[in-house]
Amino acid sequence: MRRLSDHIRPADVTLWGGIALGCWAAAVLAANVSALVPPSMLAGLHASRLDGGTLNQLRGQVAGLEADAARLRRETAALERRFDMTQQQAGTVTQRVGALESSIPRLLEALPKTAEIDRSALTASTDANGPQRFEAEGGSVVVRHSPLVPPAPLEMPIDGTDTQPLPAALESDDAATGDLGIAIGPAVDEAGAGAEWAELEARVGALLIGLRPVLGDGEAGDGRRIIAGPVAGETEATTLCTHLEMVAVTCAPAPYVGDPIAAGG
Repeated sequence: MRRLSDHIRPADVTLWGGIALGCWAAAVLAANVSALVPPSMLAGLHASRLDGGTLNQLRGQVAGLEADAARLRRETAALERRFDMTQQQAGTVTQRVGALESSIPRLLEALPKTAEIDRSALTASTDANGPQRFEAEGGSVVVRHSPLVPPAPLEMPIDGTDTQPLPAALESDDAATGDLGIAIGPAVDEAGAGAEWAELEARVGALLIGLRPVLGDGEAGDGRRIIAGPVAGETEATTLCTHLEMVAVTCAPAPYVGDPIAAGG
């Protein structure tokens, strides 16, 4: 038999020695590199399939939460825009109410003195329930309602008897000759006078309170015109015409003479 030394050649020893040195170097390198790898990566490498599925579910839930947060941001922006629009509308309403509070007294002053308005009437805003008290921070607030033009007190005799004279009888619907009125609007015929008067009331009804329309003859034979009256005098007629012409309604003082106009034509 051949000896063992005859089977091992020097080249084989060199080869296997190099392989052993390479394995040793790889082991040392792996030991040093493993210290630099983050623990989370190592945990992921050693995690089971169930743990990996749970991580994917968490990622999906986080993505859903981000989508919900984006939707909430959009809805919040929309609500802020609506709130700004509501504030603008509230400011517009406040301006309109202020304009009414400023213009209503002027309209009342512009009405003719013969306007049939009961200034002593009680309304929802001017009642006889007395002042109202509201508790507020630091004290209380008292609100009193009163008519815009308070009625004049009635003079009663001391003995209790009513000696106030009876009012004069109301005039008939026929206009009395000699009174003054204002001719308003274009020339109309008898059939369309009622509709024209209704349209004028819709446009400038506040300025025509207390005036009654008649169908009179226009100047220079230009047809018949609506004459509203009676008014107290030339000054009042001129003032009313000035206000009417500001809203593009033709107007001129004229004798309050004519035929009554039936409602609706």
